Amino acid sequence: MRPLHSLSQSSFTALYRASVNHCLAIKSGTTASIYTANNIISGYAKCGEIRIASKMFGETSQRDAVSWNTMIAGFVNLGNFETALEFLKSMKRYGFAVDGYSFGSILKGVACVGYVEVGQQVHSMMVKMGYEGNVFAGSALLDMYAKCERVEDAFEVFKSINIRNSVTWNALISGYAQVGDRGTAFWLLDCMELEGVEIDDGTFAPLLTLLDDPDLHKLTTQVHAKIVKHGLASDTTVCNAIITAYSECGSIEDAERVFDGAIETRDLVTWNSMLAAYLVNNQEEEAFQLFLEMQVLGFEPDIYTYTSVISAAFEGSHQGQGKSLHGLVIKRGLEFLVPISNSLIAMYLKSHSKSMDEALNIFESLENKDHVSWNSILTGFSQSGLSEDALKFFENMRSQYVVIDHYAFSAVLRSCSDLATLQLGQQVHVLVLKSGFEPNGFVASSLIFMYSKCGVIEDARKSFDATPKDSSIAWNSLIFGYAQHGRGKIALDLFFLMKDRRVKLDHITFVAVLTACSHIGLVEEGWSFLKSMESDYGIPPRMEHYACMIDLLGRAGRLDEAKALIEAMPFEPDAMVWKTLLGACRTCGDIELASQVASHLLELEPEEHCTYVLLSSMFGHLRRWNEKASIKRLMKERGVKKVPGWSWIEVKNEVRSFNAEDRSHPNCEEIYLRLGELMEEIRRLDYVANSEVFLHDF
Repeated sequence: MRPLHSLSQSSFTALYRASVNHCLAIKSGTTASIYTANNIISGYAKCGEIRIASKMFGETSQRDAVSWNTMIAGFVNLGNFETALEFLKSMKRYGFAVDGYSFGSILKGVACVGYVEVGQQVHSMMVKMGYEGNVFAGSALLDMYAKCERVEDAFEVFKSINIRNSVTWNALISGYAQVGDRGTAFWLLDCMELEGVEIDDGTFAPLLTLLDDPDLHKLTTQVHAKIVKHGLASDTTVCNAIITAYSECGSIEDAERVFDGAIETRDLVTWNSMLAAYLVNNQEEEAFQLFLEMQVLGFEPDIYTYTSVISAAFEGSHQGQGKSLHGLVIKRGLEFLVPISNSLIAMYLKSHSKSMDEALNIFESLENKDHVSWNSILTGFSQSGLSEDALKFFENMRSQYVVIDHYAFSAVLRSCSDLATLQLGQQVHVLVLKSGFEPNGFVASSLIFMYSKCGVIEDARKSFDATPKDSSIAWNSLIFGYAQHGRGKIALDLFFLMKDRRVKLDHITFVAVLTACSHIGLVEEGWSFLKSMESDYGIPPRMEHYACMIDLLGRAGRLDEAKALIEAMPFEPDAMVWKTLLGACRTCGDIELASQVASHLLELEPEEHCTYVLLSSMFGHLRRWNEKASIKRLMKERGVKKVPGWSWIEVKNEVRSFNAEDRSHPNCEEIYLRLGELMEEIRRLDYVANSEVFLHDF
């Protein structure tokens, strides 16, 4: 890819040349010549000045098919397909014969906008006029069907073309690559070689996009060897695709070798490909270094560069770089570019500090927000536990006529789940049905989760039954739902049914299954699942799986085994694991082990109030007042305060939240008056019940 200033310079040169030719034609009085007029129109159209080209076209009294084709191609190249189509209709209306170039241009436009029905109508015209076998028009027709993912139709067109060139073959290979049909795409490559058709960069580039798995590394090296054999290794497009293929196959070393060998031919896409390769393979430090190096060598980062490198700057060790990148974006005046601002919003929301305020500031400063901007903030509210804000924001999205997609529905349903607001959840469900998103796996999973959290497991099952079951997402949600409702046997039955139907299991499936075992006390079964994860299913246990197993052992009172499991873990336990064991210690009343566990937690999370409160409560229960007092003192010294628990109730579609002795509600006087009446009624009923028992005993 050429630098932006180079592209601007070439566009200016083309416009200058077209203007000079136009002036010379006026001076010499040759503008009435069809040949001269067509050249001038073509010059303006090619440099993007379609308005001037249209004016010249309108002023030309003598037109031919070339004049019309030039205008059609000009509008298509500028992405204005509707106007191009109107020109084609006008061309026919004025009695000009539509030819292979007309069909080629209009089909290119169809392919860009994906209007396959229009493409089929154009196909009918081609058949009627005998242009189906024309190599130019036929290749464009094939390309249209391929890009619209109608590969069977593309193949039929391919067979009808008498003389096939590399463009024809490449279009068909690209079509099969687009739909992910690796077998057919590589079979076509073999056929292409057997027929002696010249293989070029357009052949290999789509094939390399199919090599995206570590199991395909050997095939990638074979394709790379074939590229070298055909003398295409130095081609920039192919080089960039090889870097991406190797990185997707997990071989960053091979990607680096290709990158290092392309010193003379690197363009901005090459640098971006290598940057993406580092990020895909979790090598953020190398990515940041590459970002700096490319600028030293004179390559100006583009939108893709910034969005990629910003996406790597949310981890704790890189948050400093994230803020520096934000500063660099502002310095270079790029903060109003929507994709870059969206990546900054995502960076702040993903950071450990959950910087919601910074994300909101960026969002509010954007003049032209897209649906990604809105969805990012909505998801941020939902994942940060600000569920009420998420619901209000969702209402704002609807009032602003923002398109609500499956991401937005998933986020708002999660907030309904967190607040257990069944009525609001049901209303969102109605919107989902009206919008046609119920079959979507993510939305269906969120509906299942929402109904489960609201205590209506039957409706969760109905949502599951209404969704396609080829993905693990909905299965996992329902297994979780049954587990949390104490119906572990049904949850495990679902797991085995999932296996029987050959649904691909993932790490979340086993979290759900271990949760089910924990809720019904199946210790041995839990051990079996944990041990078989990697050996039988190729899924290495993660931190959350160990936490589930520790919870299962703790609930069964087997604290020694839980402690031994933590010591045998292949990585250092995080706070979640220690908290799980601390909860088990509380259940079993093991204060000594609880003290040891708490010491680990206080090192990992010294500002987390839960550990102090739990330990203090255990000491108080055992009447060990000195230890309880020391915990209170430690909290005071560290400035840790107990965060009060909140409750909420849904009244007339509005969520009311409150905590103990809360007086912030505007109607609190009436509430406490009514609460006093209820307490009085309870005491009266308690007195009556006790009196009846006394008289009965007497």
